[in-house]
Amino acid sequence: MKETNIFIWADYFQNPVIYEDFADNDVSTGPDGLYYFSASNMHYSPGAPILRSGDLVNWELIGHSVPSLDFGEKYNLTNGRAYRGGTWASTMRYRESTGLWYWIGCVDFWYTYIYTANDVLGPWTRAAVLPGGTCYYDCGLLIDDDDSMYVVYGSTDVSIAQLSADGLSQVKTEHIFSASDVGKDGIEGNRMYKKDGLYYILDDHPGDITYIWKSKSPWGPYESKILVDAVKSPVANGGAPHQGSLIQASTGGWYYMSFTWAYPNGRIPVLAPIGWGDDDFPYFIPDEAGGWSSSYPAPLSPKNVQNWTHTDMFDGDSLSPHWEWNHNPDESKYTVDSNGVSLSTATVTTDFYAARNTLTHRIHGEFPVGTLQVDFSNMADGDRFGLAAFRDRTAYIGVHRDGEKYTLSVVHNITQEESAWNTTSNGTVIATTSKTPTNMTLWLRASLDARASGTYAANFSYSIDGQEFTQLGGPYTMWTNWAYFMGYRFGIFNYATKQLGGSVRVMSFTSA
Repeated sequence: MKETNIFIWADYFQNPVIYEDFADNDVSTGPDGLYYFSASNMHYSPGAPILRSGDLVNWELIGHSVPSLDFGEKYNLTNGRAYRGGTWASTMRYRESTGLWYWIGCVDFWYTYIYTANDVLGPWTRAAVLPGGTCYYDCGLLIDDDDSMYVVYGSTDVSIAQLSADGLSQVKTEHIFSASDVGKDGIEGNRMYKKDGLYYILDDHPGDITYIWKSKSPWGPYESKILVDAVKSPVANGGAPHQGSLIQASTGGWYYMSFTWAYPNGRIPVLAPIGWGDDDFPYFIPDEAGGWSSSYPAPLSPKNVQNWTHTDMFDGDSLSPHWEWNHNPDESKYTVDSNGVSLSTATVTTDFYAARNTLTHRIHGEFPVGTLQVDFSNMADGDRFGLAAFRDRTAYIGVHRDGEKYTLSVVHNITQEESAWNTTSNGTVIATTSKTPTNMTLWLRASLDARASGTYAANFSYSIDGQEFTQLGGPYTMWTNWAYFMGYRFGIFNYATKQLGGSVRVMSFTSA
């Protein structure tokens, strides 16, 4: 038979499959045969990002399950703050009998919210809130062959709830096993599956081990086996992949989508095949050294998706799913149109982390670069705007207006403490220049070394023509502690220190 190269492109894929911060994945198949990936984004709004793929390797960000973090004033930054709150370790599935998508997640360790949509692209609406104290912590939804809906959930002690026929309330819940059953102090990251008449629960001991549990009934008893144990990451200096979800490809093969802790970028998705043993348990397929391989045979033929890096000219009337606000925005203080994004000051404050309407964009790859073109001619006295390497340890380049003086400044080390997330420092100005352009249009750039094995350096530069850039100040060392959970992002902010009324116009943003 004549040999061709038609399948050469499909020989292997490379990990990570997405070099961006998409943690706590729940991957499932939609009614169209495509694959859908629900992720965490904590206090960023809109919540619960949704990705789509035709091949399990090439993904695109298409929307969010939670249109607004409508969970109380602190999510608006109007009465408290919700850093590290919001949407985390939730679940999303399509249910054929109702033609609905369901998203289920616990917020603030107290309420479980259920959102539904006829189309995965939305509109998504809040369909139910379970009674206070009903927290489906780290939950996974299974829609059984008879259309019964089960949710596995829990931290340390794991339970299963059966939902009502419409999936919007709880019928009953039962404890099924505990971390002590495998000799551990904690267990989380629960997902639930059914294969060949058997029920499976996937979860993990935080930091290292993934367990798989098997039973003939959703209510148990369950027996367990280790799927992966402190396996070496395919990303240099990354943490052991140990949490995620299982998915069967259309070819019949099974895969484990996990993530590796790789700050300052964040928790980034990695994929590996699994097999099934004679004992009806899945087993992990490592590389020759016993680690999570940087490359595996591709599950399916590749399907084209939009590039993760691109230039956004804001030529529509809404923001793309790549943009998420730090907490819910004041919608009266921004507009999106053919002229770009107008960001009016929404908060009078000297506290960077208390300022509303900071617009964020995930960083991508090992050496992400974000370039912002902005018209700042409508700034008011006392306003502060800029482009940040944004996290619980932040640095930025931006313009400070004081009276008639405009100063281009680089500020390092704006910090939060790791409990109530109160601001502990508004940072230090480490470099300035007063050479701002007379036409009030600037290009600001943040260039990062986001490798877990890198320098963690964030360098800032500016340009008056968009071509030649001048570095301002020295590098800032980004923070890699895990407590904030989310990785670094590019952040575009504009706030007032004296009175509201000023604005800036974001004309374009390039992620590279």
